[in-house]
Amino acid sequence: MFSGGKLHGARITVLGAGVSGISIARLARRQGAGVLVSDAAKIAEEAVSTLDENGIGYEQGGHTGEAMKADKIVVSSGFPPRAPILEKIAEAGGRVMGELDFVMPHIKGRVVGVTGSNGKTTTTSLIGHLISAAGARCATAGNIGSPIADFAGEDYDYVVLELSSFQLYWARDIRLAGAIVTNLAPDHIDWHGSYEKYVAAKAGILNFIGDDGFGITRRRDMEPLNAAGKHIVPLEWSDDENNRHTNAGIVLSMRDHAAMIEEAELFNFGETGLIGAHNMENAAMAMAAIKLLGADITAARMSLQSFKTPPHRCELVLLHEGIRYINDSKGTNISASSTAMSSIEGPHIVILGGRGKGEDFANLAEPVRKFAKRALLIGEAAHEIARSLARCGFDNFTLAGNLENAVKIASGEAESGDTVLLSPACTSWDAYKNFGERGDHFVSLVRKYTGAAP
Repeated sequence: MFSGGKLHGARITVLGAGVSGISIARLARRQGAGVLVSDAAKIAEEAVSTLDENGIGYEQGGHTGEAMKADKIVVSSGFPPRAPILEKIAEAGGRVMGELDFVMPHIKGRVVGVTGSNGKTTTTSLIGHLISAAGARCATAGNIGSPIADFAGEDYDYVVLELSSFQLYWARDIRLAGAIVTNLAPDHIDWHGSYEKYVAAKAGILNFIGDDGFGITRRRDMEPLNAAGKHIVPLEWSDDENNRHTNAGIVLSMRDHAAMIEEAELFNFGETGLIGAHNMENAAMAMAAIKLLGADITAARMSLQSFKTPPHRCELVLLHEGIRYINDSKGTNISASSTAMSSIEGPHIVILGGRGKGEDFANLAEPVRKFAKRALLIGEAAHEIARSLARCGFDNFTLAGNLENAVKIASGEAESGDTVLLSPACTSWDAYKNFGERGDHFVSLVRKYTGAAP
């Protein structure tokens, strides 16, 4: 770690006392700075203990003038751009720095950034898994759950970062060896203010590609990302009529049952334990990144089968009497759930609902009508989803009330060849702390109502 440091004697304010904010503060303290963490809400007891142990000052329940008395003010991940404290800083002629700009100068190794509306965690985890299997020292960090600042000063060959639209919104000057945008769909509109601003934040990652770096995204997302003229490898399905034209440059092509790049097969779809066409895209982007980085592609391909999907992301819970039970609790927006339904073969009994994000459930109704034979609706959004399904002409749904009742109904009705899919298209906050708790409850309920041993 650091001794002394470039910030010795400086005064640093960190806005936000979440996980990333605390990690940023610890990094600044290790660099010799005097640090104040300022949060408008009450700071968690565990975070307060960490701050006390590291000699870091803090204020909670509001931002005072002390927060503005700093040489640098760093905005932690997720801090809202319209917060009153930022207006005060701007009025005083001050500037703030984002998490990535503050931390990245202290990250060693070639950095690959991964963003997108869905599939970020799977793709990030898979790249890290494949690089490590090829014998390189690799860390995965960021929105995946491990703050980036925790890896500052450590020696790695590669660092793979899952980057949220929040983190990218604040970024101004970072450099990446590779940048991946898995896909685009409406999300976090309340935070950004519009879908266009959300996409603009995601698109920013492509501006940070180094001179000898690369980008990867779906061809259909090239235009909204304003990707023309950048070092981008487009992913396209060979049976998509929109892609039947002469392509210039390298193309990541999904053909029949294999992913190809420069006419070389990266992998056969049967070589992975992943479920769904969307996960084949994630795997193809990960394998393409390995090749473009110059890592050992043969070793990476051999380790595809050993990769385990991160929990709650189209995770196969159980195959019981010919019925698949799949936990996609991370499917918290309409795009994610629609993709899960369309990517997983066979008849579906889908469990939907929770707390909505302000999206129009009319956009969910058509995928349900097309891909599901039955829908079980739960949580706060159940009635709103029901109205959208009815207007679409899909009437085979039940207001199940809660997750336990939904799993009980599904396990009683499902037949061999069916898939019981939890992919709610909503957040879990009406009944659970997070999507992980909801997913864990689903797993336990599946075992309860099928009688399967853990």
